[in-house]
Amino acid sequence: VQLQASGGGLVQAGDSLTLSCAASGRSSSTHALGWFRQAPGKDYEFVGGINSNGARTQYANSVKGRFTISRDTVKNTIYLQMNSLKPEDTAVYYCAQDQFDTTSLNRIDYWGPGTLVTVSS
Repeated sequence: VQLQASGGGLVQAGDSLTLSCAASGRSSSTHALGWFRQAPGKDYEFVGGINSNGARTQYANSVKGRFTISRDTVKNTIYLQMNSLKPEDTAVYYCAQDQFDTTSLNRIDYWGPGTLVTVSS
């Protein structure tokens, strides 16, 4: 399985940005996918996850109401729409695949390379 994330960049507080993650591989279409992030000097943080058919999502409290995850099951690509961005959202964002179809993504079997999101105040 390969995960390829894109869409990071530098934005101002209050702006919006969309990340995408294209998943390829034999089993990726039947697994939950989602996002983690790591801010400078901090641990990895779960951002959100979406199940294989896109019907269920789960979010961290820190992003709930501002971030939305969606999934194109034909392209097997997920998107992270980030609105009302804050400086504390600055981090490297990683796409990940769950071992099963669990939106909490608590058993990761594949990680993609990160994409940097910087939010200036």
